Amino acid sequence: MLYTPGKTDCSPAEVQYDASRIDVLHNHFQQLIDDHKIQAAAYCVSRYGKTFMHGAIGSRSYRNDPADPLLPTSVHQIASITKAVTSVAIAKLVEDGVLRLDLPVGMFLKPFDVEPFSKIDIYSLLTHTSGLFPDCASSMIPYHKSYWERVGEYFGQYKPEDGELDWITAALSCGIDKPVGEEWQYCSFGFCILGEIIKKVTGMTAEQYIEEQILKPLGMNDTTWEPTPELAKRFIIRSERKEQHWNDVIHGTVPEPPPAEKLWENVSSTGGGLSSTPADLTRFANMLLGMGTLDGTRILGRKAVEKLTTRTLYGVPDYCWGNNTKDRSYGIGLDMRQGPAFFYSEGSYFHEGAGACCMVMDPAEQLAAVWFVPFTDDNWYAEALFNVTNIIWSGLS
Repeated sequence: MLYTPGKTDCSPAEVQYDASRIDVLHNHFQQLIDDHKIQAAAYCVSRYGKTFMHGAIGSRSYRNDPADPLLPTSVHQIASITKAVTSVAIAKLVEDGVLRLDLPVGMFLKPFDVEPFSKIDIYSLLTHTSGLFPDCASSMIPYHKSYWERVGEYFGQYKPEDGELDWITAALSCGIDKPVGEEWQYCSFGFCILGEIIKKVTGMTAEQYIEEQILKPLGMNDTTWEPTPELAKRFIIRSERKEQHWNDVIHGTVPEPPPAEKLWENVSSTGGGLSSTPADLTRFANMLLGMGTLDGTRILGRKAVEKLTTRTLYGVPDYCWGNNTKDRSYGIGLDMRQGPAFFYSEGSYFHEGAGACCMVMDPAEQLAAVWFVPFTDDNWYAEALFNVTNIIWSGLS
């Protein structure tokens, strides 16, 4: 087993954790690597704010080179875990009196101020109940074009003489799927729109607001929208194409994108654009477990954290991607699924990221766990996510 330990604050015993379960976790990760389901695994787990498990297993590169091990400090794109950070940014603006969750999106973005979009509010975007088409809808609906496809077509045809960019109107030309509040349908485009609202009300990009108001104050120095050459050297390499990209970043030779591709810089990355490390995300997780404060730094107030992390959906079904759940448990920007699949406490909350990674917080146990398990293909493996949760939680004394 190619294992690299990371920095910890205390022993497992000091936080009432059975250290023998760490070997079980390592063996589970190694089996997933041997089964070619994941390339490697990196993790960081804390209790009462103290990190007691931190390490990495496997190779940093898809080339499976034992001379290039995955490190606990390796960087990975965290995909939709970004949405948890965006949700905190929205909550900060609510605390400051700039926004309210019940305000219609059309109050800030004119393309939404017409039917059938006018009933969509900030709350429904945060809870995936806006009625906008879910991610990957084209796989379920013949001939459907996603919001992203519509934007891409618009950028491909755009000329500067056309005037101000209006990619939101272009995206909304594919319409809406359901009435607001009727179903839970996972929609990354909705979180992109939340980023545009942040931009509108703050006068800066959502990325800049999040960096200044959340990432820097928390000391999340390895969490970024645009990795530096130094961070690029630590990136998990999942393909030859990605290897070339990170080498270009390291050497400052990234080619200038074509005009249509460059226009995407105008679209907020708040649905999935951050990269991070397990330790950095554990700081974010512990801020939430600390009711908005970490190491004396206040990010949110207690009531805002309570609002985000309390179940808010009841009786809303989830038929997304073939699911048949009659009552989807969800907080505000955070997943709160319970049921027979999970050992964590009632009231726990989490978020996954495609490809894959996971961040879980259990307030009853004051346990925070983050792990990266880059999949070797486009499949989704529950045993790399749900099973890992149960192994980690099994060590609690």
